[in-house]
Amino acid sequence: MEELRFEIAEDMEDERIDKCISLLVEELSRSFIQKLIKDGNVLVNGKPVKGSFRVKCEDEVVFSVPESVEPDIEPENIPLDILYEDADLIVVNKPKGMVVHPAAGHYTGTLVNALMYHCGNELSGINGVLRPGIVHRIDRDTTGSVIACKNDKAHRCIAEQLKEHSINRRYRAICFGELKQEEGTIDQPIGRHPNDRKKMAVNPQNGKRAVTHYRVLQRFKGYTYIECVLETGRTHQIRVHAAAAGHPLLGDTLYGPPGAPGRHYLHAWKIRFREPFTERTAEIIAPVPRDFQAAWGGLFNILAQDPPMLG
Repeated sequence: MEELRFEIAEDMEDERIDKCISLLVEELSRSFIQKLIKDGNVLVNGKPVKGSFRVKCEDEVVFSVPESVEPDIEPENIPLDILYEDADLIVVNKPKGMVVHPAAGHYTGTLVNALMYHCGNELSGINGVLRPGIVHRIDRDTTGSVIACKNDKAHRCIAEQLKEHSINRRYRAICFGELKQEEGTIDQPIGRHPNDRKKMAVNPQNGKRAVTHYRVLQRFKGYTYIECVLETGRTHQIRVHAAAAGHPLLGDTLYGPPGAPGRHYLHAWKIRFREPFTERTAEIIAPVPRDFQAAWGGLFNILAQDPPMLG
């Protein structure tokens, strides 16, 4: 038996404990997980809980499963676009199409596989064996900055900044339509879609507060190039808010109009955070990918024409 220990991330807050475990260790059946819980083998913050228990951000969950059901996550020599690295953390410019951490159907080719090869054993273990070093994530087809931590102290420091919303995250996106205002704020709660569990939605009844600030960078007939700043970090937040405002992201077939499979045009452009232990402010920029230009057939040159950033 191997003991698994992980900390609840923000995007799992208020989920049932049995569902959290099933998402993190997808090889286990729900009935097996419920038996583990019933037998008192699942502890949250050191205490046994019921299957209906709803977790909170940073709750510590500990339980044991047979070693045979835990997949082996192997290091893979996958090239990384490293934006910043020191003894405590690494910031990577994630390409489109790369899953951040292993899950059912994606046990190879993930950012975690690449980080394990590059960092060796120097990755934090707070989020368990499937997510070593991972403090936050972005969607498979969202590009840009992802922070990974090399030790638990750094992990806790970055996680605390995420929790208190002191990390400044700026995204670049292309959306359908022409926004009326030059800048604004979308303050609408986000929760699970009532009819489609794969989607999130603006959900005033069961959602959590979600705040996205935006400003227009460039306008073109039928499209707008925008910068978004996240005040909160809900799952699919920018994509959901953009769609709810009537301006879904270009290429987003989940929240926008149907079309050929492709990627949604969302890029984690800049991230600013407090370095663990030094208290210095780090500001990392991930260059806007060239496929943003190709999306509009060379209509404009984002890389050469970069508007000044708001303070």
